[in-house]
Amino acid sequence: MSPSQLPREELHSLTDFIRWGASRFNEAGLHYGHGTSNAVDDALTLVLHALHLQHGLAPELFSANLTRDEKQRVFDLLRQRYEKRIPVPYLTNQAWFAGLSFYVDERVLVPRSPIAELIEQQFEPWVEPEQVGHVLDMCTGSACIAIACAHAFPYAQVDAADISTDALAVAEKNIAQHGMEGVLNLYESNLFSDLPPQRYDIIVSNPPYVSAEEMASLPEEYHHEPELGLASGDDGLDACVEILAEASHWLNEEGILVVEVGNSAGALVERFPLVPFLWLEFERGGEGVFLLTSKQVREHQQEFAGQLRAAG
Repeated sequence: MSPSQLPREELHSLTDFIRWGASRFNEAGLHYGHGTSNAVDDALTLVLHALHLQHGLAPELFSANLTRDEKQRVFDLLRQRYEKRIPVPYLTNQAWFAGLSFYVDERVLVPRSPIAELIEQQFEPWVEPEQVGHVLDMCTGSACIAIACAHAFPYAQVDAADISTDALAVAEKNIAQHGMEGVLNLYESNLFSDLPPQRYDIIVSNPPYVSAEEMASLPEEYHHEPELGLASGDDGLDACVEILAEASHWLNEEGILVVEVGNSAGALVERFPLVPFLWLEFERGGEGVFLLTSKQVREHQQEFAGQLRAAG
């Protein structure tokens, strides 16, 4: 549909445009997995963003009419969503994680990890929050996990690492946005390889974990995200195995390791059948996140290192 064919004269209010956008999204068979779960919420977010309005708008304002310029701005956003299948957070440059707002663009994954719940709970009961002095966010991307941890543990030193210079540029933007300069250390590092020596009470990671088979079948929306942040070898475990093999050198005696592996959880259990992974449950949904204590990581370090050597 070209701009000249858009039904400007038939649509007037915010409600009209939200309904029209949701209908086009359903017609196009879009996928929802980047912060919303349905067409109406996607359309609502885009309409409000185009009009510089916030969620929680007074109900009576939804019947307000748009100007001609406002209509065009709304149409432009809605069309990008259903024609190019761009996830909403990339169109608004905003995503929410652990109750906090973050800048995002196509240099980083859209934040959506269930690890947010763990951070909000200060990783209790697995750590004593007041005893947490050092936290590492591995594969930080937009730095949403690191920044949320810095809010949850205001007296802890939080470090964040990523191999992608593009991702680190976005992370820096978010660190500045949240006033975390000097509080949160950012490192360009291939996992642990370029980090300064340190022992951590919590190492948390949402690394790449999508298998080759799953990558081939992902909806188009996910192909707007950086492949570097998604793909991790044939079974999706390349990054995870390396983290497991190295983590014992970086954890404090009472520390914990928390890693998200998503749909590759089954493959991880097959690789390490003797490792007592604790698979965490979440009230708001999500799965494929395990926790190991520092002691458990040390006890199985030979198995982890063996798998890493075998991967070569």
